[in-house]
Amino acid sequence: AFGKYKPANFGIGGDRTQHVLWRIENGELDGIKPKAAVLMIGTNNSGSNTPEEIADGVKAIVAKLQAKLPETKVLVLAIFPRGAKKDAAGKITDAAIADATKRMAVIDAVNADLAQLEDGKMVRFLNINDVFVGQDGKIPFALMPDQLHPNAAGYQLWADAMQPTLTALMK
Repeated sequence: AFGKYKPANFGIGGDRTQHVLWRIENGELDGIKPKAAVLMIGTNNSGSNTPEEIADGVKAIVAKLQAKLPETKVLVLAIFPRGAKKDAAGKITDAAIADATKRMAVIDAVNADLAQLEDGKMVRFLNINDVFVGQDGKIPFALMPDQLHPNAAGYQLWADAMQPTLTALMK
């Protein structure tokens, strides 16, 4: 999805900020020199941590990336939106709506804080959440069937939405 760029995923996905920090401190990034690192993390913290704790964790990851990879530019993506999951019967319950609403309040607060990381040079912040939300204000199940993880169409949308910023960052 990135044309001339060769993305590498080191398996630091689907985790919590504190675990990623441990992994970075214990050699996860040793021996590499990427031109850019794309960071989108904090979703898995949104159910148990405060917005301040999550933002502090992401900021610590950015600081560790900059310390270990001083020539690498960092693109911090806003934490993606989260919708109400369907239950086993295929229904969206009031409890699911309440949980999604609560998590989105946390996510929105974290994203507002993370936007301050933008320095216009080595760190960029990009919020592409609007591309995942339909005209009805909900995340289409065709992009995120479980209202949390993108499917192939969602990943393509993700790649296309961040491509201009990533291209500018790579210059």
